[in-house]
Amino acid sequence: MTLKNQPLNEGFTLIELLVVLVILGLLAGMVGPNVMKYLGSSKVDVGKAQLEDLSAGLDLFKLDVGRYPDTEEGLQVLVQAKEDILGWNGSYLRKKRIPVDPWNREYYYQFPAEDDDYALFSLGADGQEGGTGENKDISIWD
Repeated sequence: MTLKNQPLNEGFTLIELLVVLVILGLLAGMVGPNVMKYLGSSKVDVGKAQLEDLSAGLDLFKLDVGRYPDTEEGLQVLVQAKEDILGWNGSYLRKKRIPVDPWNREYYYQFPAEDDDYALFSLGADGQEGGTGENKDISIWD
């Protein structure tokens, strides 16, 4: 049996390709923003979890030393002892390093703070005070 008289149907027409591209564009337009929203909110969740770990480390430090680290000592004292600190029994963090926030910036720490024992926060995605959504400041006191 030979196929000499069969018409050649190789490939797609230009119209078929354009229809597929339009459908893919519409799907990307609907799904893309939702995916980006979830990525942004997951970064906020990671930041809150890291702040909780840092806060727990600060509380353990206070139990051993009798005080929170001052602003000058900073968070680094949770993983690296200073010779003049009596009672230091760290490292006070499981990973033995100070994490950066989900946007690759250091967390802000201040002791003493105005309203609480200490201030520990991230400035969010935009790196500036205030904001909403992903740009909102993240604090353990929220």
